[in-house]
Amino acid sequence: MRTSSTDVVGGELSILAGRRRVAARPDFLITVADTAVEHAAYRAMRHREFVEQQELFTHTDLDDTDDDPRTVVLVATLADGTIAGGVRVAPVRWDGSSDTGDIGWWFGSRLVVADPGHAAGIGPALVRAACAHIEQKGALRFDATVQDRYARMFRRLGWDDCGAGPVIAGQAHREMRWPIHRIQRTVDGTKAVLAEALAPFADQDGGLGAAGFRGDDGVPLPGTEVIAACDAIIPSMIERDPEWAGWCSVLVNMNDLSAMGARPIGLLDAVGAPTTSHLTRIIRGISDAARAWQTPVLGGHTQVGVPSALSVTALGTTSSPLRAGGGAVGDTVTLHADLGGSWRPGYHDRQWDSTSSRSSDELCSLAGHLATVAPSAAKDVSMAGIAGTLGMLAEASGTGAELDVTAVPRPNEASMGAWLTCFPGYAMLTTDRPGRRAEAPAPSTLTVADCGRLTAEPGVRLRWPDGAVTVVVASTVTGLGAA
Repeated sequence: MRTSSTDVVGGELSILAGRRRVAARPDFLITVADTAVEHAAYRAMRHREFVEQQELFTHTDLDDTDDDPRTVVLVATLADGTIAGGVRVAPVRWDGSSDTGDIGWWFGSRLVVADPGHAAGIGPALVRAACAHIEQKGALRFDATVQDRYARMFRRLGWDDCGAGPVIAGQAHREMRWPIHRIQRTVDGTKAVLAEALAPFADQDGGLGAAGFRGDDGVPLPGTEVIAACDAIIPSMIERDPEWAGWCSVLVNMNDLSAMGARPIGLLDAVGAPTTSHLTRIIRGISDAARAWQTPVLGGHTQVGVPSALSVTALGTTSSPLRAGGGAVGDTVTLHADLGGSWRPGYHDRQWDSTSSRSSDELCSLAGHLATVAPSAAKDVSMAGIAGTLGMLAEASGTGAELDVTAVPRPNEASMGAWLTCFPGYAMLTTDRPGRRAEAPAPSTLTVADCGRLTAEPGVRLRWPDGAVTVVVASTVTGLGAA
């Protein structure tokens, strides 16, 4: 077969010839409206569409959401600067909410495109941009009421159809919800591999701890009152911020002992570093933390000239260890959290630093708190976040769990999405029979709040002010099962 040059130019041999393929550029750009001109153009489009053409409103479609300073408008701008479409997103107002509060429940509305035929794809692009924007804001629920004729587009974009909505001026609507998987992704990225990876240990006699303590933060040493815990710090964190890595290696172990109700005895460390200078900085962080929690480093292993590595083992003692698997269906879930501090620089939305500014006495008081409360079940909040850690406690107890979103205490600077998925410094989850929680004096630095319950259905769900329940962890977290 002979091929002419015309055929080649036509692209039939583009793979063989290495012909460059250039993706078509969109004819518009979506941005947050930040000028009066952009807002005016968007509102004018809305008026023409919803008031003049569709007659959904008699005089104006403006409402309280337009006056809410939290409302964000996204606009699509054509190459010549013309505003060709827009949509607004805002936190939901609910009975009892404040004008500035945001519990992670947002809604989208007033989606409008000036001329759908002028720049194809503006409507779907605005919807996708709205979803991305509210997730970046830390939202965990995103709703929209859309006209029936657009419901198919929303379903095609991945939205869930929650049923019939209101009829406005004769126009039927559907209630739609964007599924946000932030908590599930956190769980899957931190804990989902454990059951399979740890299976060889589980086959051994006494492997993964004594009966009733599987999945706990620490493990009782057989025949003793000693509790052992061990944690490692990821290499990238050791390389990036060695002092903070050293501090955290002690912090997470102190939290593990605290969750077991154990009094700390001492620490063992294993440290590797590429240079003496780097090693010194890691050791400085460990030493500062050990002094702060008044717990000595008893020994360990140190090596230079190797890739960064850090793990710490903590030893404590208690005659009555608390366990994660002590919960039962119907138990009240309580969060004990230090809301002081701020996001750790370089770890915004991922690590809340509530400990580095605390005094030694304050840290030691927090460490001994759960031992005085003596709950039925307890677990310290790990890298799986509050929601994921609650899922692990529930799994160890053979239950599921539900959180009341409005009852979860959190710092003002943290969005709900970030707070439920970050490492919060000091935070403990406990459960007890309703009304049984001991009224033990809590440290002044601590906020204690009942904010959920254990349920018969596995997984973790969030309960919202309107009574809706959303699933955020579909099933078990680790796969290790009940303790």
